[in-house]
Amino acid sequence: MDFVKYLLIFLHILGAAAIVGGWFATFKKPTVLPIQLWGAIAQLVTGLALVGLAGATHDPLNYIKITVKLIIALVVLIPAIIGYRKARKGEAVSTGLAHAVGGMALINIGVATLWH
Repeated sequence: MDFVKYLLIFLHILGAAAIVGGWFATFKKPTVLPIQLWGAIAQLVTGLALVGLAGATHDPLNYIKITVKLIIALVVLIPAIIGYRKARKGEAVSTGLAHAVGGMALINIGVATLWH
């Protein structure tokens, strides 16, 4: 069971790296890259799987922190979907939308690491 947990953590961190890395790569000309969308999806799916795994193994859970992280994850995913669809159509992605994806992902990383 530990292997599954650590694999999910690895994929969760990889998703965060994809979002923030894509944001840094396009910081001067903001857009939403496909890797950011996939990272946002990975973050949500692996985060939910980690919570489910913790609940199944009776690990103590901080439900307030989980709820905050879930809300932030949705705030990352929704602009990522909107921005990706605009970019795919060749439309301009607003600076605010592009920075919301990366900035909120960075905030979510902060919540994960600094809230104990």
